[in-house]
Amino acid sequence: MLSKIVGQKYVSIARTWVPTMTLWGGVGGIALVHFTDWRLILDYVPYINGKFKKDN
Repeated sequence: MLSKIVGQKYVSIARTWVPTMTLWGGVGGIALVHFTDWRLILDYVPYINGKFKKDN
């Protein structure tokens, strides 16, 4: 269906770029967690959430 709108050539080019873009998206996500407040983001991950309890 998408190939009828865009064209077969561009669909095949996009298919070859999907693994690369997935990898760079993962790297970007990890960089976002690293350079921002990692605790704010990782509080939503169930396994990691219990490791950093606040002593209030």
